Amino acid sequence: MKKNSGFTLIEILIVIAIIAILASIAVPSYSEFVARSKRADAQGALLGLAQTMERYFSENNTYCDVGAIAVGNCGTGAGDTGIPGIFPSQVPLDGGAAYYNLTISAVTASSFTLTASGVDSMATDKCGNFTLANTGMRGLTNNTDTVANCWK
Repeated sequence: MKKNSGFTLIEILIVIAIIAILASIAVPSYSEFVARSKRADAQGALLGLAQTMERYFSENNTYCDVGAIAVGNCGTGAGDTGIPGIFPSQVPLDGGAAYYNLTISAVTASSFTLTASGVDSMATDKCGNFTLANTGMRGLTNNTDTVANCWK
């Protein structure tokens, strides 16, 4: 009697089902891990920009004119808000494909608010956009999760 060797269709389908179950568990976990690492990069970049703003303040005694264009009318000019002129404006800071854009969203002579806005896949992230004020107050906009969960 000749013995057949090989796999039956049922055995192959069972293996495919097991692989599908493992993939359905692993892919979302991996995606969340990637998103968390991008959020951490954005938070670190915001803190770096805040330190640069403080350094600018210690040299100039004002937060005005830190934007890309110095205009001289503090808080009302396009040079005060928008893209920072004293710090890279995209995360990651090494020049790779951007997943957050940094902006100065509000400024007066003695205060500022910075924002990291998500780009591409991070634009619809549950944490939304990160904000950081000169007082160290951390916040979120366009979010579906809490500050405590997102600013870790």
